[in-house]
Amino acid sequence: MGSSASSDWVGAELGDLLDYVQPSKYIVESTDYNDSYKTPVLTAGKSFIKGYTNETQNIFENLPVIIFDDFTTASQFVSFKFKVKSSAMKILVPSSELVNIKYVFYFMRTIRQNADTHKRYWISIFSKLLIKLPPLVEQRAIIKEIESRFSVCDRLYQEIERSLQKAEALRQSILKKAFEGRLLTESELAACRAALDWEPAQQLLARIQAQTSQGPRR
Repeated sequence: MGSSASSDWVGAELGDLLDYVQPSKYIVESTDYNDSYKTPVLTAGKSFIKGYTNETQNIFENLPVIIFDDFTTASQFVSFKFKVKSSAMKILVPSSELVNIKYVFYFMRTIRQNADTHKRYWISIFSKLLIKLPPLVEQRAIIKEIESRFSVCDRLYQEIERSLQKAEALRQSILKKAFEGRLLTESELAACRAALDWEPAQQLLARIQAQTSQGPRR
């Protein structure tokens, strides 16, 4: 990537780079979802895909886009055809050739907005936010770098999740044995800790980064 101080970078408000589409036309009519159906029904929140519908009319197809919850400010990047769950969102589409919409999406993820008032945040706050744009080729390079780093985070989460599952199994074993009339001895606890295969956080991160830089294991 080039220097962040490059004179090629320009500033713009998000509202100058993105238009919004109201979702009313694309709201699913029936919530009788089934995983065998084709079209996902989306929300901008953590659940993201609420289910799948067999409805074939009014499917959003102008991709990619950002879906933005107008009341919570949650957002999701979408690159596949979809319908939506409710009208409490805006579908953000690029209106300028200066911007890669995924670059804007990652920028929006850096914004921490206190969404504790009942108002529509796209028009009042987010559309007025200033973003710095490098040339498109550099935007793509930044996106690639972000996603490379995110792959390290994903691996780290997986490792932590496995350790948490092992720790929960140990917790259940301690409880079970306690109600059978005995507690784990120190040597048994030491063996359990070894089985958990714990390692220092910095060492764990360094190992995952090394594995990720070598590409996926086959």
